[in-house]
Amino acid sequence: MRLLLVLTAFLCISFSSVAQEPTTVKGVVYSTTTNEILESVNIVNLNQVVGTTTTHTGTFEIKATANDTLHFSFLGYKSIKVRVTNDWLKFGETKIEMTELALALEEVVVNQLRLTGFLEVDMNQVPVRTNYRYSISGLSTAGYEAGNNTSAVNKVLGAIFNPADFLYNMFGKKPNELGKLKQMKKDDEIRNLLASRFDREMLMVLLDLNRVDLDEIVSQCNYSRDFIQTANDLQILDAISECYEEYKILSRSKRRN
Repeated sequence: MRLLLVLTAFLCISFSSVAQEPTTVKGVVYSTTTNEILESVNIVNLNQVVGTTTTHTGTFEIKATANDTLHFSFLGYKSIKVRVTNDWLKFGETKIEMTELALALEEVVVNQLRLTGFLEVDMNQVPVRTNYRYSISGLSTAGYEAGNNTSAVNKVLGAIFNPADFLYNMFGKKPNELGKLKQMKKDDEIRNLLASRFDREMLMVLLDLNRVDLDEIVSQCNYSRDFIQTANDLQILDAISECYEEYKILSRSKRRN
């Protein structure tokens, strides 16, 4: 009887400690150069695919467990990865320091349009973006683009008969990355972070891809060069996700036939 009571007490204490185990970590982000707090730093838990940003006081709180990796990125500063430790979870808030980068601005050339007053002549001087959208019957979305009118049919037919093979080969051996892709689309905080970014850094880190492969995936999904160059990171995420979903639909249809 006494042994039973001791065992019961031990189990209660164990369950209580598990229930009280911290599921978030807190911290403050500083600049190593100025020692001032950094506001609006983007933070993503690469393991759990959740994100947040620092407040106006430089503080943050994010869902995490031991051995998770947090990715910190901020314009003008070197991105860093920080491992979550048991001590961090146990003792609470910690100080994160980021190092400033020296950025050199490239020369930008602006070409001025010389208007003549004749509509037909002046319209030919205005640059036109060549990212036309095409809808494929039977699909719920219009996820394909073509570079111009003359090659539009070839682009769409190519997508049907050879749908995103590069995408499939790239992700076929990376089921975890595909899972992250779906989680990223569901997390509002990450979507907000990606909507304000154009550097692809967060996408590359989360999907474990380099910039060349990332751009090639979007290109092989028949999105135009204009789209790739001007889209923000959220639009690129949606493009890749949409392309993969359409690939699965076309693949199932092809197998049935």
